[in-house]
Amino acid sequence: MTNPTVVERKSERELVVTRTFNGPAHIVFEAWSKPELFRLWWPPKSLPMPLLSCEMDVRTGGGYRLEFGPDAANAMAFFGRYIEVTPPSRIVWTNDEGQEGAVTTVTFEEKDGQTLVVLHELYPSKEALEEGIAGSANGLPEQFAQLDDLLATLGASAT
Repeated sequence: MTNPTVVERKSERELVVTRTFNGPAHIVFEAWSKPELFRLWWPPKSLPMPLLSCEMDVRTGGGYRLEFGPDAANAMAFFGRYIEVTPPSRIVWTNDEGQEGAVTTVTFEEKDGQTLVVLHELYPSKEALEEGIAGSANGLPEQFAQLDDLLATLGASAT
Protein backbone atom coordinates (compact mmCIF):
# COMPACT_ATOMS: atom_id res chain seq x y z
CA MET A 1 0.00 0.00 0.00
CA THR A 2 1.38 3.38 -0.95
CA ASN A 3 1.50 6.42 1.26
CA PRO A 4 -1.01 9.16 0.46
CA THR A 5 -0.04 12.43 -1.18
CA VAL A 6 -1.51 15.34 0.78
CA VAL A 7 -2.04 18.66 -1.03
CA GLU A 8 -2.86 21.64 1.21
CA ARG A 9 -3.34 25.30 0.53
CA LYS A 10 -1.60 27.03 3.46
CA SER A 11 -2.38 30.67 2.57
CA GLU A 12 -3.41 32.83 -0.37
CA ARG A 13 0.07 32.32 -1.86
CA GLU A 14 1.28 28.97 -0.49
CA LEU A 15 0.73 25.36 -1.46
CA VAL A 16 2.26 22.46 0.46
CA VAL A 17 2.39 18.87 -0.77
CA THR A 18 3.61 16.06 1.51
CA ARG A 19 4.26 12.37 1.08
CA THR A 20 6.33 9.72 2.81
CA PHE A 21 8.41 7.48 0.54
CA ASN A 22 9.87 4.08 1.29
CA GLY A 23 13.59 4.64 1.00
CA PRO A 24 16.44 6.58 2.54
CA ALA A 25 16.74 10.34 1.98
CA HIS A 26 19.91 10.08 -0.12
CA ILE A 27 18.16 7.82 -2.66
CA VAL A 28 15.02 9.98 -2.77
CA PHE A 29 17.22 13.08 -3.15
CA GLU A 30 19.06 11.42 -6.07
CA ALA A 31 15.72 10.79 -7.80
CA TRP A 32 15.07 14.55 -7.60
CA SER A 33 18.59 15.66 -8.55
CA LYS A 34 19.88 13.28 -11.24
CA PRO A 35 18.36 14.02 -14.66
CA GLU A 36 18.51 10.37 -15.75
CA LEU A 37 16.33 9.43 -12.74
CA PHE A 38 14.15 12.57 -12.64
CA ARG A 39 13.00 12.08 -16.21
CA LEU A 40 11.75 8.58 -15.32
CA TRP A 41 9.15 9.79 -12.81
CA TRP A 42 8.49 13.52 -13.18
CA PRO A 43 6.35 13.59 -16.35
CA PRO A 44 2.89 12.21 -15.50
CA LYS A 45 2.18 9.17 -17.66
CA SER A 46 -1.31 10.58 -18.27
CA LEU A 47 0.21 13.71 -19.85
CA PRO A 48 -0.42 13.61 -23.58
CA MET A 49 2.95 15.26 -24.26
CA PRO A 50 6.29 13.49 -23.72
CA LEU A 51 9.29 15.01 -21.96
CA LEU A 52 11.56 15.89 -24.88
CA SER A 53 14.53 17.16 -22.90
CA CYS A 54 15.63 17.31 -19.29
CA GLU A 55 18.63 19.49 -18.45
CA MET A 56 19.46 19.82 -14.75
CA ASP A 57 22.53 21.26 -13.05
CA VAL A 58 21.38 20.64 -9.48
CA ARG A 59 23.70 22.80 -7.41
CA THR A 60 23.34 26.22 -5.80
CA GLY A 61 23.53 28.63 -8.75
CA GLY A 62 22.80 25.92 -11.33
CA GLY A 63 19.78 25.80 -13.59
CA TYR A 64 17.24 23.51 -15.19
CA ARG A 65 15.18 23.33 -18.36
CA LEU A 66 12.43 20.81 -19.08
CA GLU A 67 10.74 20.70 -22.49
CA PHE A 68 7.44 18.94 -23.13
CA GLY A 69 5.64 18.60 -26.44
CA PRO A 70 4.79 16.44 -29.40
CA ASP A 71 8.06 17.51 -31.08
CA ALA A 72 10.85 20.10 -30.72
CA ALA A 73 9.06 22.65 -32.92
CA ASN A 74 6.01 22.58 -30.64
CA ALA A 75 7.69 22.28 -27.24
CA MET A 76 6.70 24.05 -24.03
CA ALA A 77 9.62 24.85 -21.69
CA PHE A 78 9.80 25.06 -17.91
CA PHE A 79 13.03 26.51 -16.56
CA GLY A 80 14.63 28.27 -13.64
CA ARG A 81 17.60 28.25 -11.32
CA TYR A 82 18.57 26.49 -8.13
CA ILE A 83 18.76 28.95 -5.24
CA GLU A 84 19.85 26.41 -2.64
CA VAL A 85 20.92 22.78 -2.84
CA THR A 86 21.87 20.96 0.36
CA PRO A 87 22.25 17.21 -0.29
CA PRO A 88 20.41 15.13 0.77
CA SER A 89 17.99 17.37 2.65
CA ARG A 90 16.88 20.40 0.61
CA ILE A 91 16.45 21.79 -2.92
CA VAL A 92 15.08 25.28 -3.64
CA TRP A 93 14.42 26.50 -7.18
CA THR A 94 12.71 29.24 -9.13
CA ASN A 95 10.12 28.75 -11.87
CA ASP A 96 11.12 31.43 -14.37
CA GLU A 97 8.97 30.65 -17.40
CA GLY A 98 6.59 33.47 -16.49
CA GLN A 99 6.28 36.47 -14.18
CA GLU A 100 3.91 34.57 -11.89
CA GLY A 101 6.24 31.61 -11.23
CA ALA A 102 6.57 30.14 -7.76
CA VAL A 103 9.65 29.50 -5.68
CA THR A 104 9.64 25.78 -4.87
CA THR A 105 11.31 24.29 -1.80
CA VAL A 106 11.55 20.53 -1.36
CA THR A 107 12.83 19.01 1.87
CA PHE A 108 13.77 15.39 2.54
CA GLU A 109 13.58 14.14 6.14
CA GLU A 110 14.57 10.54 6.83
CA LYS A 111 13.17 8.48 9.69
CA ASP A 112 13.42 4.71 10.07
CA GLY A 113 14.36 4.12 6.43
CA GLN A 114 11.52 6.26 5.08
CA THR A 115 11.71 9.81 3.78
CA LEU A 116 9.13 12.53 4.33
CA VAL A 117 9.13 14.83 1.32
CA VAL A 118 7.59 18.27 1.78
CA LEU A 119 7.16 20.35 -1.38
CA HIS A 120 6.36 24.01 -0.63
CA GLU A 121 5.43 26.43 -3.41
CA LEU A 122 5.32 30.17 -2.71
CA TYR A 123 3.61 32.17 -5.44
CA PRO A 124 3.94 35.93 -5.99
CA SER A 125 0.17 36.45 -5.85
CA LYS A 126 -3.16 34.79 -5.05
CA GLU A 127 -3.96 34.70 -8.77
CA ALA A 128 -0.69 32.93 -9.56
CA LEU A 129 -1.47 30.30 -6.94
CA GLU A 130 -4.91 29.74 -8.47
CA GLU A 131 -3.25 29.09 -11.83
CA GLY A 132 -0.52 26.90 -10.40
CA ILE A 133 -2.69 24.88 -8.04
CA ALA A 134 -4.41 23.01 -10.85
CA GLY A 135 -1.15 21.55 -12.11
CA SER A 136 0.24 20.72 -8.68
CA ALA A 137 -2.94 19.34 -7.17
CA ASN A 138 -3.70 17.20 -10.20
CA GLY A 139 -0.22 16.17 -11.32
CA LEU A 140 1.79 15.61 -8.14
CA PRO A 141 -0.16 12.62 -6.75
CA GLU A 142 0.43 10.78 -10.04
CA GLN A 143 4.05 11.91 -10.21
CA PHE A 144 4.69 10.85 -6.61
CA ALA A 145 3.14 7.42 -7.32
CA GLN A 146 5.57 7.11 -10.23
CA LEU A 147 8.42 8.10 -7.89
CA ASP A 148 7.28 5.32 -5.52
CA ASP A 149 7.59 2.84 -8.39
CA LEU A 150 11.06 4.11 -9.31
CA LEU A 151 12.28 3.99 -5.70
CA ALA A 152 11.15 0.34 -5.49
CA THR A 153 13.36 -0.50 -8.47
CA LEU A 154 16.29 1.54 -7.10
CA GLY A 155 15.95 -0.20 -3.73
CA ALA A 156 15.89 -3.59 -5.42
CA SER A 157 18.99 -2.80 -7.46
CA ALA A 158 20.82 -1.48 -4.38
CA THR A 159 20.48 -4.78 -2.52
